[in-house]
Formats: sequence, C-alpha cells, structure tokens
Amino acid sequence: MRKLIQYSMLLLVFLFSNHLLAESDVEYEEGIDYKLITPAQPTDDPSRIEVVEVFWYGCPHCNHFEPALEPWVKNAPKDVNFYRLPAIFAPAWEVHARAYFTAEILDVLEKSHAELFYAMHTKHESLNTVGKLAEFYSKYGIDKTLFEKTYNSFVVNTRVSRSKDMVERYGITGVPALVVDGKYLVTGPMAKSYQNMLKITDFLVEKERQAKE
Repeated sequence: MRKLIQYSMLLLVFLFSNHLLAESDVEYEEGIDYKLITPAQPTDDPSRIEVVEVFWYGCPHCNHFEPALEPWVKNAPKDVNFYRLPAIFAPAWEVHARAYFTAEILDVLEKSHAELFYAMHTKHESLNTVGKLAEFYSKYGIDKTLFEKTYNSFVVNTRVSRSKDMVERYGITGVPALVVDGKYLVTGPMAKSYQNMLKITDFLVEKERQAKE
C-alpha cells in the first residue's frame, strides 16, 4: 500500500510538472495572438518593460477585465512598468478620460478607479458630466470646485491630447487592449479571453526581457 501511495504521489508530481512546462512552452504567434506595432513607439522608461492598459470607464468589457487585471498588476515583476491610458474615441469617452487624469493629479486614483467602474456598471449611475463626476469624487475628500478646475486645466488638456495621440499611434480600435513595450498589441478578439490576454502579455514581457539582456 505504501509503495502504491508513493507511486501515486510521484505520478501527480510528474503530471503537474509537465502541465507547468507545457504552459511555459506555449509559443504565441504574431498576427494570430498579438499584433506588431509598426513603427514601435517610445516608452516612458526604457530600462523597464512597459505594459499599458488602454480602456474606457464606460466599456462593459473593460469592467469585466478589471477583476482579472488587478491581481496581475499587483504581482507584476519589478522590471515591469504598468500604467493605464484612457482611450478617447468619442466626446463621452473624453469626459471619463478627463476624470481619470483629474483623479490621478489629485491623488485619489488608486482609491477611486475600481469604484468608478462599480458605480457605472453595477449601480448604473449616470456619471457623464463634470458636475456628476465632481459629486462622485467628493466622496474621496475632493472639493467640487477643485475637481472642476483641475478637470479643465492645462495639465489635463495636455494628457488628453497625448492619450489621443498614443492610442492612434498604437493602432488601437477597441478596448480593453494591452500594449507591451510600445511594440506589441494584445486585444480581446485575438486573445479570445481576458485570462489569455494576460498570458500573451506575460509571453511578450518575457520576450522583451530576454531581448534586453
């Protein structure tokens, strides 16, 4: 009986090891699993591997992607520089992009990011004007007048302009999307699932890591 148990344990270890090996050996293909961005775009910190999530608060797919993305962000390696970039494909999208940048400048983004998704998609709150957004962010101690002033500030205008420019340069036509080191674009339709978007991103991060060595 003891030998049978030992054999079973060894078999489980073998099968689990092979499963991990199979996952790590997955080769994703350009044009099938991800797109090459041509020309490659500059990154904020060339010494690290940049991963950018392009999103819109009003997008239901981005809302569903967030629970899968958040653990990945928290466990990202130190050589990965992650940040978010709100896409702007319509006037309604710019309202929420300005809200994102305003929250970032006023240092309440970390506390409010997931909550804004929740308010819009679960509570079905209509947060589509600067006044309504100022009311929402007042829960985080932000004065409404300060919010509106920042929302319309030169700094936010500059970030909105840069966002429009970068999304166009990346060749993004839908969200959510992930950009790896300014070179690779990972989209939902290509990846087929949110978890697979992250697996492909991991693959591309490793690809860039090896290229930097």
